[in-house]
Amino acid sequence: MEFLSEYGLFLAKAVTVVITIVAILIAIIALTSKQKAKKGELEITDVSEQIKDNKKSIAQQLLTESQLKLKNKEEKKLQKQKAKEEKAAAKNNTQKKSTPQLYVIDFNGSIDAKEVSSLREEVTAIISVANENDEVFVRLESGGGMVHGYGLAASQLQRLKDNNISLTISVDKVAASGGYMMACVADKIIAAPFSIIGSVGVIAQIPNFNKLLKKHDVEFEQLTAGQYKRTLTMFGENDDLGREKFKQELEETHQLFKQFVSSHRPQLDIDKIATGEHWYGTQALDLQLIDKIQTSDDYLLDHFEGKHIVQVRYQKAKKLADKIGKSVAASVETSLLTVLQGNVSRFFK
Repeated sequence: MEFLSEYGLFLAKAVTVVITIVAILIAIIALTSKQKAKKGELEITDVSEQIKDNKKSIAQQLLTESQLKLKNKEEKKLQKQKAKEEKAAAKNNTQKKSTPQLYVIDFNGSIDAKEVSSLREEVTAIISVANENDEVFVRLESGGGMVHGYGLAASQLQRLKDNNISLTISVDKVAASGGYMMACVADKIIAAPFSIIGSVGVIAQIPNFNKLLKKHDVEFEQLTAGQYKRTLTMFGENDDLGREKFKQELEETHQLFKQFVSSHRPQLDIDKIATGEHWYGTQALDLQLIDKIQTSDDYLLDHFEGKHIVQVRYQKAKKLADKIGKSVAASVETSLLTVLQGNVSRFFK
């Protein structure tokens, strides 16, 4: 009897463990299914409110108690006056002129310009609510990349122009090659003094392992239909005809790039700047690649009083596996840093 009792207790525990594991798996599957249905969401940040809060925090630290009381009194007076004006406008059925919006977008481009999928959502959202008095401000950082990717990114920005929405692009670090292709769409380009601008050129690099394969008696066969289906190859033996065709394609792409830049910035001496070179912000201003030397921070502060500044960001939904992976990676990184810091401190002691 004692054996049966212990066996029954063991069986009950085992069943409980199995049921728990199944419940956890069901919960994970349910979460994953929900995430598949939800691609992402827009995040709206009130930048104007953040600046106000920062100013208020600093004032509280710097002003004396009497100065702070006076400032708070003045702010309350202004708020009452504003409420009174809004009430009067409502009573007279007159609509008060709304404050123009300044929509901020961040674009940090990779080589394949995969960020264009988020840019598309952000631009679409802004077009649906913006009017001709509003403005879009893009903080652009990119060293360029694939032609088709950055061509699409530039087309997304062109949608704003087509809807009569003013577009300003700021470059704090770099907007080169495909990055400049995007920037030149803007009504106005500002850049930091030492930002990298330009590089209106096209490059393609391809390694060739044909000699290495021959050395190890490895044959490579490639079948194509069409004379120029493949011009240069990584594993076959390239010939001059293929090289010339490849160069021709590069030159055609370069001409299209030059035409695109010229159409958006006709004031440029395109032959002078389309050499593939890049310039720093101050040099780019002399060449008319940009319109003003200014950082993105200064631009936002300059427009703080006259416009309501909001940041628009499309955040893709992360899969559960990505979240777990990121969490594990962060834990490992923290552990490694702790160990390293401990070793360093002992070493220098």
